[in-house]
Amino acid sequence: MRFYEFAVAVGVITLGACAGGEKRPSDTTHVAVDTSASATTTTTGSTSSTTAGTTGGVVAPAPITGTTKTVNMVGDAKGYRFEPANFTIKQYDPPTLSCSANPTTVQPGGTATITSTGVSPQNRPLTYSYSASAGQISGSGNTATLSTTGAPAGTITVTCTVQDDKGQTATSTTSVSVEAPPPPPAPKTKTLCSINFDRDKKRPARVDNEAKACLDDVALNLQQQTDASAVVVGEAASTEKKADTLAAQRAVNTKDYLVKEKGIDPSRVQVRTGTQGNKEVENYLVPAGATFDSDVPGATAVDENSVKAQARTAPARPHRRKKAAPAQ
Repeated sequence: MRFYEFAVAVGVITLGACAGGEKRPSDTTHVAVDTSASATTTTTGSTSSTTAGTTGGVVAPAPITGTTKTVNMVGDAKGYRFEPANFTIKQYDPPTLSCSANPTTVQPGGTATITSTGVSPQNRPLTYSYSASAGQISGSGNTATLSTTGAPAGTITVTCTVQDDKGQTATSTTSVSVEAPPPPPAPKTKTLCSINFDRDKKRPARVDNEAKACLDDVALNLQQQTDASAVVVGEAASTEKKADTLAAQRAVNTKDYLVKEKGIDPSRVQVRTGTQGNKEVENYLVPAGATFDSDVPGATAVDENSVKAQARTAPARPHRRKKAAPAQ
């Protein structure tokens, strides 16, 4: 005589035929007894028992509920029969879950792929869901995408959840680090435009009408960037008389135009002389935080107390009276 003892997962046990005529359990929703001898199945509350009978071919399905019991199946040379016995009911094991991120460190606004690996011991169907402490995460299968757009620098925690069709769940977490953004580049001095002093031979330091378009643009930049300043750098050719003085005069006259004709605060315009060796004034915009002397080395500050601005218009010539004609 042979005895078989087995435990079943929640809800079900089926005694089905297998090789050699033996009866083995499988995972279904009812108890089903099918033997060569007669049998009946009785279910009362959480206890179900199977009892041998005297006629063959009885199939008696019954739901299994309750806690741990044991079923014994007895076989002999005449076939199989079931003696009164209890059976074991085990809850379905919950799924397990692990999740990971790739990459684990991203630049601000970057993305990472989240991968979940869920396992059901009884191979139940699984569904996945995700949440994140910052950024946005999308996806419902075993992979999702985390976007860090708008997320602050630091660690984002991603929570992965898996659920089987029995409502049992498991969670796991992974993290993604968002690097701090690089500091903005330091502001730099910007070259604007240059004005030429090669046209007026009699007044070689005069700011003529040709220069107005350039200087009006310098003034506009200063008006738009109220925390910026300007630097005007006067130049002179080595062949010009008193070149150093002439270069300083050209720079001072340029500043005078910006102050008197465009209304720029004189404290926002610095005056320098350079070493370019031409008959020009170069104009620069210096944003807040920039350092002109570092960005444009080699210029020399002008003592504005010793160099006075000259008028742009020529002084009026004295009127000469005509001599009276001699008396006849």
